[in-house]
Amino acid sequence: MTMLLSQEQELLKDSAIAFLAEEAPVAQQRRLRDEKVEQGFDTQLWQQMVEMGWPVAVLPEEHDGLAAGYLGMGAVFEAIGRNLSAQPLLSQAVIAPELLIRAGSAAQQAQWLPLLAAGEARIALATDEQSGLHLPAKLSTIATKSSTGWSLSGEKYFVIDGVGANAFVVLAASGEGAPGLWLVPADAQGVSVQRQSLIDSRNMARVQFDQVALTAEMALVAMPAAKVLDEVLDRARACLASEALGLMREVFERTVAYLKERVQFDVVIGSFQALQHRVSRLYVELELLESCVLGAHEAIDSGKEAQVAELVSIAKAKASDLCEKLCNEAIQLHGGIGVTDELDIGLFFKRARVLQRLLGDGGFHRARFAQLKGF
Repeated sequence: MTMLLSQEQELLKDSAIAFLAEEAPVAQQRRLRDEKVEQGFDTQLWQQMVEMGWPVAVLPEEHDGLAAGYLGMGAVFEAIGRNLSAQPLLSQAVIAPELLIRAGSAAQQAQWLPLLAAGEARIALATDEQSGLHLPAKLSTIATKSSTGWSLSGEKYFVIDGVGANAFVVLAASGEGAPGLWLVPADAQGVSVQRQSLIDSRNMARVQFDQVALTAEMALVAMPAAKVLDEVLDRARACLASEALGLMREVFERTVAYLKERVQFDVVIGSFQALQHRVSRLYVELELLESCVLGAHEAIDSGKEAQVAELVSIAKAKASDLCEKLCNEAIQLHGGIGVTDELDIGLFFKRARVLQRLLGDGGFHRARFAQLKGF
């Protein structure tokens, strides 16, 4: 396990760092929040990312992808975290295409993959149902079969990039057996979308399905759905862990810079040994997280599917815990100004709180790891 980036991945990383720092810095996220942009991101900027090939970065060559691997994509998400750059990359470059490739029919792939690659359509995954909890196995949304066909009823919360999506991949229980995945157009009769306001001001939706008529063409064919979904979510979780790593590195560096500038009692507070000890511990935690994140991405790229779930849960658990610990410390080390809106550190804090819980918090992934190991 080398966990080193290839030349192509290094180029992808360098271009992402330069582009996001110039075009999508923290100031842009503040503007999107203040202007209450409905979709939560700049559509013109997203098209620039599309032109750079980001939506197809990890897709295999047989699906017109760049096959850059998740080590490369992880580097992009780390740059996103550093700049708080808002974009639908997770849902459109990772979740939606991975689901279609694994579970979609040839017709579904032919219809949707080119649209996703060109940024001309968006698909959102709808799984979670209990407010604030990531429990994809507990379903009340159900697909019911009758003499006239199938119908879908239920409600999904915290649908990532759900506002403005053209379709939803919906996980639903079935009265006839295992849960299934359905590709439902957003304009289908009975589908309603409501924006959910979270503290990070990103695109999150609550989607209701009221006796939505389903056809056989809407079903994602691969079964069991739970296995396919887990594999796709693990790739998304690894990317979220990378985003959290980038975010916390930026928070850490800003905090250290502040400690070197702030003077109290005629002394720079960074010279206080107690504060140095706190910062040193955070540095060690960040280095451990980086190893966990790189290990997860390397396992995905190497095709070590038996190890992916365990390594991803280790990385996401570590990232979730550190999102709380490091950002809490950063606020405290900044003193009173740490809680003011004028300081960007508060924006990082809010995004970290959401990243902490998205697709499973530390408790969820520790329990999952224990189950995987048979503890």
